[in-house]
Amino acid sequence: MAQILIGKGEQPCSLDTHYANRHGLIAGATGTGKTVTLQIMAEGFSSLGVPVLLADIKGDLAGLAIAGQDNPKLTERAKTLGVENYQNQAFPVVFWDLFGQDGHPARATISDLGPLLLSRLLGLNATQDSVLSLLFKVAKDQDLLLLDLKDLQSLLIYAAEHTQDLSKNYGAISKQSIGIIQRGLLALESEGAGQLFGEPQLAIEDLLQTTLEGRGQINILAADKLFQKPKLYATFLLWLLTKLQETLPEQGDQELPKLAFFFDEAHLLFDDAPKALLEKIEQVVRLIRSKGVGVYFITQNPMDVPETVLGQLGNRVQHALRAFTPKDQKAVKVAAETFRKNPRLDVATTITELAVGEALISTLMEGGIPAPVERAKVVPPRSRMGTISPEERQTIMARSPYLTRYATGIDRPSAHETLSNKAAGSLQPETDAFGGILEKAAKSAMSAASSELGRKVGRELIRGILGSLTKRR
Repeated sequence: MAQILIGKGEQPCSLDTHYANRHGLIAGATGTGKTVTLQIMAEGFSSLGVPVLLADIKGDLAGLAIAGQDNPKLTERAKTLGVENYQNQAFPVVFWDLFGQDGHPARATISDLGPLLLSRLLGLNATQDSVLSLLFKVAKDQDLLLLDLKDLQSLLIYAAEHTQDLSKNYGAISKQSIGIIQRGLLALESEGAGQLFGEPQLAIEDLLQTTLEGRGQINILAADKLFQKPKLYATFLLWLLTKLQETLPEQGDQELPKLAFFFDEAHLLFDDAPKALLEKIEQVVRLIRSKGVGVYFITQNPMDVPETVLGQLGNRVQHALRAFTPKDQKAVKVAAETFRKNPRLDVATTITELAVGEALISTLMEGGIPAPVERAKVVPPRSRMGTISPEERQTIMARSPYLTRYATGIDRPSAHETLSNKAAGSLQPETDAFGGILEKAAKSAMSAASSELGRKVGRELIRGILGSLTKRR
């Protein structure tokens, strides 16, 4: 079986790729080494031919694209920990960016995002959420394509003008709720999130590629700007997870997973999430395992992850936690209790004593059983530890096979155009009817003007009617 060496204590601590789709957790306080652990795991998956998807919040994971520099200390550490053939190495990286600046544009359509995730993004309450869901049903029934923000904005305008008719067929739709949704969309657009929506949509198969040499493609989502909009960050990554779960075929446990998905700052996914969304997340995490996707949550505290999800994370790397407050002490206790006990270790005490680059590691062994927890030193990465320059990023992007595919947005006819044409068509008969009335009135006025008594009045009336006709036309 293929394995990824994560670290070594009294025993080597390796991730068995046969169980890599059983998900995992990388936890620990800021500055304790979580990013390096994520980096060496991404390198390991890529070397074995497994594609990787991760978000780069601080910009330092971009270093995966560049070979590391010679460092005698890292070389000695690798030798001590039993890393075979250790040498500096760059990995095949593709950069993505919702804003299209530090990577290829990553887009999704409004209809594909769906009302549940869009409601989360807009911060809607249950009533407004139900109205949004009804509007998606209206769009489906009337064959209205919802691709970008202007499509949804046009649908909202249409719904506000036809609330009575729509309420008869779909239930109550209040103008107040529509107004709140409209304001939410305007706020979203002002934040620059409008660039997320549209076509060409990010194709899931483009995230699952390998190189000619058989190495897995590492997809890095530039998230340093995106992270400043937490709901947008969490919603987009959850959309990707959902698409993977819906798109990929069943494959069960295989020698290698189909994709390794790293979800950094995982607490953002669960913070203030409504019950319906939490149930959706739990369902996706549970079902996506059978599609061959391993999801690895990265967070400071295991308590950030709900128990229903935490219980599904079989492979665990716990870096140091600090126990300065009662809440911190509780977190240490919870973290300690999630490991299979090792009689040689006082886990709760050890968690607070771990140095940078050390971790408590427990992965699934034969039969899917958690191995006893081991205190270990994490192996060094082969790629650069740190950021890359804008010039290096542009060079890598220029070599990407997706450079032209996603560079230019597509704006095909959709709900906005359909509803605009419908509104324009409904105004024309009214204009024609009004013009006909004016013409009849003009003829009557001319008839009246033929008499001596009505001539003066008729002239004034004709002038007024002809003036009105000119303005209307």
